[in-house]
Amino acid sequence: MYRVFEALDELVTIVEEARGVPMTSSCVVPRGDALELLDDIRDALPREVDDAQDVLDKRDEIVQRAREEAETAVRTANEEAERTVSEATAEAERLVAEARARAEQLLADARDEADRTVAAGQAEYRDLTERSRAESERMVQAGRDAYDRAVEEGRHEQARLVAQTEVVQAAHGEAARIVDEAHAEADRQRAECDAYVDGKLAEFSELLSSTLRTVDSGRNHLRGTPHLGGGRGAVYDYQAH
Repeated sequence: MYRVFEALDELVTIVEEARGVPMTSSCVVPRGDALELLDDIRDALPREVDDAQDVLDKRDEIVQRAREEAETAVRTANEEAERTVSEATAEAERLVAEARARAEQLLADARDEADRTVAAGQAEYRDLTERSRAESERMVQAGRDAYDRAVEEGRHEQARLVAQTEVVQAAHGEAARIVDEAHAEADRQRAECDAYVDGKLAEFSELLSSTLRTVDSGRNHLRGTPHLGGGRGAVYDYQAH
């Protein structure tokens, strides 16, 4: 194609520099030079035209190939996307199943632990109650025995003092004091017994509260388990019964 433009430029130059014919707009052009340049142009044009046609043909071929490759790429991408979605769905379903099984296991373990804790608490409660009752009865009996001994001693002392007329008044006062002390001792021992029983019951109450807090913590832990969903946005919620 470069030769075509070059020959045209040379032909234009020849025409511009040609000698003009007087009284006309015509000129005298060297025939041989002009024909030679025209032959060059004629020889160059078919080859350039063929080259251009080849380029056009290749362009169509390239466009068609690109279109086919694009369609293949799109089809491959769609297949890959479908495969990826299918695998992701299967994986999500597997994770949900594992989470469900794990949650059920945790719930069963928590229930078993709660049952064991409650059973242990009940056994401890019964034991504490029995020991507290026994200790209370022992202390009450001891108080009664002490009271009876004090009363009996007071009576003997009162009788002894009564026999001594010169100290009858003092004997009455001493006897009353001894009786009052006996009553006070009995009341003190009864109060100690009540305090002991109350302390044991408070310890058992704290044990039961700790057990209930442990059970509630397990239930709250189960309620706080992360929810997993599949491709359809499913939500699974576990509640302790």
